[in-house]
Amino acid sequence: MTTLAVKKRKNIDLPVDTLKKLSIMAAAQGKSLKAFIESVLISKADNLQIEVANPSPSNDEYFANPDNAAEIERRVKEYKKADAKDTVVLRTAEDISNYFKDL
Repeated sequence: MTTLAVKKRKNIDLPVDTLKKLSIMAAAQGKSLKAFIESVLISKADNLQIEVANPSPSNDEYFANPDNAAEIERRVKEYKKADAKDTVVLRTAEDISNYFKDL
């Protein structure tokens, strides 16, 4: 299995004292400052375990329920495959109004 490494450049600003300390630590390990900072950040990121308990910005409890989240994921996958069974496309306020009148 092959993996694709995607890298993105980002400029960061650090205080001069911090850079001096990091440079000393990098030299002690025989690394360049850039390589040292990258290795520290990658190590920290690899050890993080990120879990989103409730993806709702309003903290709506509906989305905290794993069954509801699974149903939403299933529907999104169906929609992306264009296999959605009960798809209704409402583009205007009039479409919305007519849709609810017809229910």
